Amino acid sequence: MTLNAATLSRIKSSRTRRRLSLGRVIMYILLAITLITFLVPIYWMFLSALKPQADVYTWPIKWFVFHPTIGNFTEAMRAAPFLRFFWNSVVTSVVGTVVELIFAVMCAYAFVFVKAPLKNFMFMLVLGSMMLPGHVTLLVNYITISQMDLLNTYAGIILPSLASSFIMFLLYQEMRTVPTELIESARMDGAGHLRRMVQVVLPICQPMLVTAALITFMGKWNSYVWPLIVTSTTDMQTLPIGLKFLQNDEGGTNWGAVMAGAVMAAAPMLILFFAAQKKIVGGLAAGAVKG
Repeated sequence: MTLNAATLSRIKSSRTRRRLSLGRVIMYILLAITLITFLVPIYWMFLSALKPQADVYTWPIKWFVFHPTIGNFTEAMRAAPFLRFFWNSVVTSVVGTVVELIFAVMCAYAFVFVKAPLKNFMFMLVLGSMMLPGHVTLLVNYITISQMDLLNTYAGIILPSLASSFIMFLLYQEMRTVPTELIESARMDGAGHLRRMVQVVLPICQPMLVTAALITFMGKWNSYVWPLIVTSTTDMQTLPIGLKFLQNDEGGTNWGAVMAGAVMAAAPMLILFFAAQKKIVGGLAAGAVKG
């Protein structure tokens, strides 16, 4: 008995749907594993910050808080000047992010739209700097900041990280997609480079600009090694360093207070991410498609 074409088509279609269904199930399983891997530590951090001290060490682990308390937060505030640490992190991160983005935008614009001798060579030098580990420059930066008498100052924390070849390259790739017709039209209307950059290029690159701002801010907010090296007084140290004040080197660390401090350090970044996630996803998606 032979099968007609319609029957064979239905059989092939059924097999294709089964393969697609199996692939979709596997994809959902992998996504679930990835989600659990990322969310469980964050959930545990917030959970431990609200637990009474006795419940932090209980076994088996309690995955819910039946009697939440803010005692861990008050203990963290008592053990270390977290308001001062928070203010220092805000100042260094906000000022550093704004200035670094200004430099990155101007540099990317120049490499894309400004004609200059040896431009390609200079661009390769800037990209080549991404190959150098950041810790290679720690000693040189420390000597420079020390000779400038900027230790234990906001300027000493901010200055060495004002140039980022990675952020410049992100914006460079995005600016390359700006239609040249718009630039030429603005030039014919008498707009100079600054006006073209501000009124034409930046509005088109806004999603990537927001993404670059968040990446930069996150790096500066979580920076630990450089602020630790360049500051030696409590009134100039930042939040990541402040968490060390909550740990007892001789044992008996109050992990509830440590988790409360970690929540205070992580909460601004989480709020910032969720507030700007649409623009971030849009910028990354646009960069993936256009790149």
